[in-house]
Amino acid sequence: QLNVIIRSLLQSLEEKIDRLKDLLLRAVSTHQITQLEGDRRQNLVDDLLTRQKQLQASYRNEGTEPDAIRSSLMTGGVKRGVTNPWLLEESEETRGLGFDDIRQQQRRIIEEQDAGLDALSSIISRQKQMGQEIGNELDEQNEIIDDLTNLVENTDDKLRNQTRHVKMVDKKSTSCG
Repeated sequence: QLNVIIRSLLQSLEEKIDRLKDLLLRAVSTHQITQLEGDRRQNLVDDLLTRQKQLQASYRNEGTEPDAIRSSLMTGGVKRGVTNPWLLEESEETRGLGFDDIRQQQRRIIEEQDAGLDALSSIISRQKQMGQEIGNELDEQNEIIDDLTNLVENTDDKLRNQTRHVKMVDKKSTSCG
């Protein structure tokens, strides 16, 4: 009778894991959860599948040490440095919250991030506008500098011409006297 119960429970576990896989696939494809969260949950489902296969192997007394496998399954043992994700502590932020509460919390966080991104976008737009205004002002200043350079060159040319004329007049005045 105990064997019948164990077999039915193992079958039920397998069906529930298959249902979990289907629900997870649907949740990821309809964007109810993020891809990162979907990957995390897929890892958990894969771990469940591994444990279910270990339970079936233990039930059939397959493997080298079925008693060791059974005890490691029940204690949530560590395998090659990977801890059991079911034994990890839940964060203080989500402890005691239901699925809908967590979803609302995630939406609130996303809204806050969106508001922050909007503020950042407006700041960047303002800086872009300021940069364009500075660029326009520099173009105007460069035109003024170019005009001033041309005026200085013209004045320099005129000054040289006048200096030449003065030297000529000075030369003529010394030759006459």
